[in-house]
Amino acid sequence: MRNGKMKPENLSRRSVTSRKLSTGCEILDGCLRGGISCDSVTEIVAESGCGKTQLCLQLSLCAQLPISLGGLNGSSLYLHSEFPFPFRRLHQLSHSFHQSNPSIYANHSDNPCDHVFVQNVHSVDHLFDIMPRIDGFVGNSKNRFPLKLIVLDSVAALFRSEFDNTPSDLKKRSSLFFKISGKLKQLANKFDLAVVITNQVTDFVESSDGLSGLRIGNLRYLYSSGRRVVPALGLAWANCVNSRFFISRSDDIIGKDRGEKDESGSSSVSRRAKRRLDIVFSPYLPGNSCEFMITREGICAVQA
Repeated sequence: MRNGKMKPENLSRRSVTSRKLSTGCEILDGCLRGGISCDSVTEIVAESGCGKTQLCLQLSLCAQLPISLGGLNGSSLYLHSEFPFPFRRLHQLSHSFHQSNPSIYANHSDNPCDHVFVQNVHSVDHLFDIMPRIDGFVGNSKNRFPLKLIVLDSVAALFRSEFDNTPSDLKKRSSLFFKISGKLKQLANKFDLAVVITNQVTDFVESSDGLSGLRIGNLRYLYSSGRRVVPALGLAWANCVNSRFFISRSDDIIGKDRGEKDESGSSSVSRRAKRRLDIVFSPYLPGNSCEFMITREGICAVQA
């Protein structure tokens, strides 16, 4: 600083530095250089059953951790459009989270689930009805954990059947994409929030214009369960998010003869799907990947 003014290089460094939310897995956090960034919109793309909701549930709990432990010392708003909401799994993860972090909850009857606010979203119009109320909810929150994370799971479900593949509908849909992302980015910047959106995939189909094979980010092709896939909602939506992470799965054998429990709590199942998270694009992360599995206690990275 010189004459009370910040040097340009310091200003630049400050602008790219933001608080991070831990995923609850040290190795996965290392891949993401600390976790999910605040002040931006992060998208998690995956086919059904890959673990994107599992990761979002875990993030909703990790947000309650103190900043010194990688959390945001805050609560979460979970906007859910994929029904039904997995309350049973949330309570299961919450129990493990409470046991692992007893110092956060001086009152043993305090339930981490009480700081995850779930709101069902039935349509795009319903989402726009909810959004103006989020401002007031964040600003006037009397909860000891102020709102620090918003999850939208998933954005593709809101557009699944409301629009046809006509030029006018596609134009209207693109406009709605930018309105949704614009409002969420505004909330993230105004209140220093982390915003996480999940998205689905569709099977890759080669088109005559080649756009379906257009490379976006670090990966030329996306594969999951032996299929080549592409993120749903196309290029218009890809331009609406700051970072995109892709989760794929394979049926590799993990945990055989180690007696580990799978997501159902069974220790007799030796064959478990291995997941892989790839950074497709991000303004603050280089291309990287990390393998993980889902256990009863949550997401756990696979040691190399």
